[in-house]
Amino acid sequence: MGVCNTLTSEIRRALVVRGGWDGHQPVTISDSFVPFLKEQGFTVETSEDLAVYDDAERLAATDLVVQCWTMGTITPQQRDNLAAAVRGGTGLAGWHGGIVDSFHDHGYHLLTGGKFVTHPPGYLDHTYQLSPEHADHPIIADLDDFAIHSEQYWVLTDARIDVLATTTFPADDLHDRPAAMPAVWTRTHGAGRVFVSTIGHKPDDFDVPQVRTLTERGLLWASR
Repeated sequence: MGVCNTLTSEIRRALVVRGGWDGHQPVTISDSFVPFLKEQGFTVETSEDLAVYDDAERLAATDLVVQCWTMGTITPQQRDNLAAAVRGGTGLAGWHGGIVDSFHDHGYHLLTGGKFVTHPPGYLDHTYQLSPEHADHPIIADLDDFAIHSEQYWVLTDARIDVLATTTFPADDLHDRPAAMPAVWTRTHGAGRVFVSTIGHKPDDFDVPQVRTLTERGLLWASR
């Protein structure tokens, strides 16, 4: 299972914004993708301060923002600068709480297309089903459904996303039927692309080949 893009001589700029709650190991996990991005022709900068979102010109000149920030506070200006950059063509991508549990801000949620609500206690075995209607999408093409032992996210999403994978919550004492929950999706925002995966609570989640591959492909798909 390889990535969807081949090595390119074109130099692109990636900005990795990481921090917030340490339980998601934002530095460790994001660092694991830096060599891949460099191999794909990106120059990679990292920031552990949300003040980087105050620099609208820097964001507009960036081809890909990889966000790995959980439970932080973004200012309206920072949010608007990020949204404007994406609208102009900057890609935005991330995984797990680093993108769907980043900020309690409605404008930010409208940019990403979804927000974290809850997850069952602890880690559990669960599966992810790839969407047949998007089987030829470059992020999931030629991949198979897969299982993982980790957190399973319950999220709220808007209608204007393309769902590439779902995970199913079973019926329980309070709910009379199972629910297929969006888990990996894409969307456009103006000229920009957004990639979101709810998978990736801990580093070894990315040892599952499908998780690593779809995340790498998602970063490339989102980039300008």
